[in-house]
Amino acid sequence: MRSEHLSNRPAQLAELRIRATRIRDFALKMAAVQGQGYVGQALGVADVLAVAYFAALVYRPADPSWDGRDRFLLSIGHYAIALYAALIEAGVLPQSEIETYGADDSRLPMSGMAHYTPGMEITGGSLGHGLPIAIGMCLGLKRKASNSFVYVLLSDGELNEGATWEAAMSASHWKLGNLIAIVDVNNQQADGPSSTTLGFEPLSDKWRAFGWWVARVDGNDMDAVLSAFDAARALPDAMPRIILCDTLMGKGVPFLEARDKTHFIRIEPEEWAKAIADLHAGAAE
Repeated sequence: MRSEHLSNRPAQLAELRIRATRIRDFALKMAAVQGQGYVGQALGVADVLAVAYFAALVYRPADPSWDGRDRFLLSIGHYAIALYAALIEAGVLPQSEIETYGADDSRLPMSGMAHYTPGMEITGGSLGHGLPIAIGMCLGLKRKASNSFVYVLLSDGELNEGATWEAAMSASHWKLGNLIAIVDVNNQQADGPSSTTLGFEPLSDKWRAFGWWVARVDGNDMDAVLSAFDAARALPDAMPRIILCDTLMGKGVPFLEARDKTHFIRIEPEEWAKAIADLHAGAAE
């Protein structure tokens, strides 16, 4: 499933912005059920997920295990609330399950688990594992002569993990042109700003040195994100591709954007309704 308007890019971008707003709305409503959560990440990465699920990935909402699908791997398991919101918008999960978020026996646990949730390809959370798993999937798909892509979403904090860089070296060695990695560069992790916890710049130069095609964009600029995804998919060279997306935690909700620490958000019960109202007011401007 891909929603494309190749002859009318303004219409495509307008549709994607609506999708991103709905993804943010679903994430806020899930977080409101628990009164807390990793909603800052969900708000920040919603534009990237809108492009991924409605302009890039090939999949069947009614058959999330279809063998011909593109795979989307969530390496950062605590971003599950963001992926659930995208899967609800995509029709893979029913909207009615929002109220079960984080509850006992729910298919929407706070950290993503593949055996619970349709459309969740891997159990993430132990950071640094997503890219190595993606390498294995890409090699398997190549052996099957499959045309499917494997997408894997990482965080900037995850770049602290040595396994990520071992996998990066392996991907270029094996010429994995069916791999598209995405890094959410929001400069935030549990211990504080990612860039001061362990400096990671210059990111673009590092990935190019490992033999990857690299694009770096404003991850909240829909046009730029869409162009990067289009370019990554169309690249004729047999090399892995990565899209570095600089995003703003809490994007779309001004009072959350302004917070110094947004890795895990708790707000007063009445503020969830305000957050949703502010989101839709801003999207309508």
